[in-house]
Amino acid sequence: MSLTQLSALASLSADGPMTPGALAAKERVQPPSMTRVIASLADLGLVVRTPHPTDGRQIIVSLSDSGQALVTDETSAREKWMNDRLAALDDSQIAVLRESVEIISSMVSDSE
Repeated sequence: MSLTQLSALASLSADGPMTPGALAAKERVQPPSMTRVIASLADLGLVVRTPHPTDGRQIIVSLSDSGQALVTDETSAREKWMNDRLAALDDSQIAVLRESVEIISSMVSDSE
């Protein structure tokens, strides 16, 4: 499973069903690239493609039950990995991390 595929699944999990074009825009990739990603995810049974309810030229992509289960499992595994690493830090290291988060958050909010 590629990072692009996992990211697309995470976007569908967070934002719900959407068109391939909307998913491509969200993931900041070209539509033809997203079409290939969606096809590979559909072949794996992780997404479902259904006709758009009002535009016959479009489809809607949504997570299958297997796709949602994969996203849930991946999220849990990443959270456990991070929690294990954080638990090994001492108080001074935690303080540095907190300060770093404040700086990065400020940088991000300034760029928006």
